[in-house]
Amino acid sequence: MHIKRISAVLITGAAVVALSACGSGDGGDAGTTTLRLAFNQTEQHPQYIAAQKLGEKLEEATDGRYTIEVYANETLGSQSDVVNNVSDGSVDMMYIGGPVMESFNEDFIVFNLPYMFDSIEAQHAVFSNEEVMGDLLSSIEEDKKITALGALYAGVRNVYATKPVESPDDMDGLKIRVQESDSQVEMLNLMGGVASPMGQGEVYTALQSGVLDGAENNETVYNALKHDEVAQYYSYTKHLMIPDYLLMSTQSLDAMPEEDRQALIDLIPETIEEANAGFLEFEDESIAKSEETGAEFITDVDTAAFKERVQPLVEESINNPVREALYDAVQDANAEFPAE
Repeated sequence: MHIKRISAVLITGAAVVALSACGSGDGGDAGTTTLRLAFNQTEQHPQYIAAQKLGEKLEEATDGRYTIEVYANETLGSQSDVVNNVSDGSVDMMYIGGPVMESFNEDFIVFNLPYMFDSIEAQHAVFSNEEVMGDLLSSIEEDKKITALGALYAGVRNVYATKPVESPDDMDGLKIRVQESDSQVEMLNLMGGVASPMGQGEVYTALQSGVLDGAENNETVYNALKHDEVAQYYSYTKHLMIPDYLLMSTQSLDAMPEEDRQALIDLIPETIEEANAGFLEFEDESIAKSEETGAEFITDVDTAAFKERVQPLVEESINNPVREALYDAVQDANAEFPAE
């Protein structure tokens, strides 16, 4: 399997990115194969910028035989749609959020559970460990024809709403948007709110109209999608540190000549590192921009109370030997790299 021979090179950085999409020769010079990469965020996002740089570096490394075109803002469709295109080979690469991966292999749930990682450093230690990650990342290659190239940091998710949220009691009756995932719905309900799963594109209008009272996401999305205009209280519940994954169609990877395929593989680690470093800077910039709009960031939050509320979800989800091994690896990393 591809992942077993390349994972030592690729599993790097603090969390995952997913590069998506594909096209052969679209928009390139004669003899150039253009790999389309799908992305569901804006052109200002560091993952988009890192993917663009990857395309430029790949074109140089392959003497113009391959390049990458990045499609932001869900131009190629939602993540749940595009990942099927990656599977059938009609799209080459994508960045994808962790919860969507559960539909391909439910064991990915471990890294999507609330309060799983105590620090960014702990997450990095797990994702850079081939012994821990190799089998999981290769698990969808044979059946789904998707090669998971690595994982990267995608921020810490917190609750934002039309009122401050400092304890589970403050969540009572609040309709909060979550990702369309059973585990995310259960998590939010256990936290004390009313989970409202919906697509990202619908959230602003739902907040504006009062259909939603809030949502949960990281600071970059909060600002970039202008949710800070309609839900001005961002409360640091710190309930999730879900990674993104960098995926590639196994068919697209196989179609590349060995030399060009290796050139792409060799570029992945620095791409992930650039995206991760950029993400941390992007968080600070996003907070400053949101504060300019009048948003208030609430740091005095009883995270211990929220963690206790969601513990049943964690316990019921760690229910087979694969998940137990992944969970144990996370706890070892947490012990080595505790929260500051």
